[in-house]
Amino acid sequence: MIQKILFADSGTGHSEELLKYLMEIPSLKNASIAILHVVSPQVSSNAMTDKWEEGGKILANSLQNLQLDPTKVSTMLRQGDPKDTVCKVAEEIDADLIIMGSRGLKRLESILENSVSQYVFQLTDRPMLLVKDDIYVKKLKRVMVAMDRSEAAQQCLDLALFLVRDIPGGELLLVRVNPDLKKELLPIPPQEAEKNPVLAPAVAKVKRLGISYRCIVTAGRPGEEICQVAADNNVDLLMLGSPDRRPSIAKALPDLDRLLGTSLSDYVRVYADCPVLLTRPISP
Repeated sequence: MIQKILFADSGTGHSEELLKYLMEIPSLKNASIAILHVVSPQVSSNAMTDKWEEGGKILANSLQNLQLDPTKVSTMLRQGDPKDTVCKVAEEIDADLIIMGSRGLKRLESILENSVSQYVFQLTDRPMLLVKDDIYVKKLKRVMVAMDRSEAAQQCLDLALFLVRDIPGGELLLVRVNPDLKKELLPIPPQEAEKNPVLAPAVAKVKRLGISYRCIVTAGRPGEEICQVAADNNVDLLMLGSPDRRPSIAKALPDLDRLLGTSLSDYVRVYADCPVLLTRPISP
């Protein structure tokens, strides 16, 4: 399911480290990687030359640090607006996954401080793995999927199964947050959680693949609870389906609801203390 990875390398943060761990997963051993660094236009030719040289060094350092099969890796140095360029390159190479660092900017800050990762997520329909600059990155063993009845959540689960099925000692956490559930009914025993109408079909898929798993059903505000469950269970990667609410006429425009921080995916992107992989429904 993931054959082409686009790594947007800014030269900062922990995304490079996570990519290295990601490539240790058996299901990704044949994936190709394009490492992209984007140079923003500068006011003078001397400044532009300096930025090109800096970009070349960043790409060279990434190649050296990642130590991947050279036949599977390519580098790209482009000039332009990073937000637009990352999206264009993802389309060019038909990337199955975009990996980017993120400052974890909150709400209006994403607009005012020109958050590249937030805008790219708005404008792409491809899965996107965000790695905040201030988190601790670990080898991927414990993966959590937030489940609901949406198509996006089901496709997110399929991607999680693809990743976890061959991880030695890997574990999948299936989590359902029910806002209507009374808190006095918590905690729900794992055996009962497996019978939850939303989780039961997912459990059947997991069992068929022989993957170690746990089910958690909780109550409250979905964004807050998802982040709390991830923290309580020391999750290495949090995966969340993000339905695209925009009409087709507005596909080229950022979704202001999300940019202002009112969406579930935006909340999790900002507050989760682990890497977050956000997916969108696959277009027909």
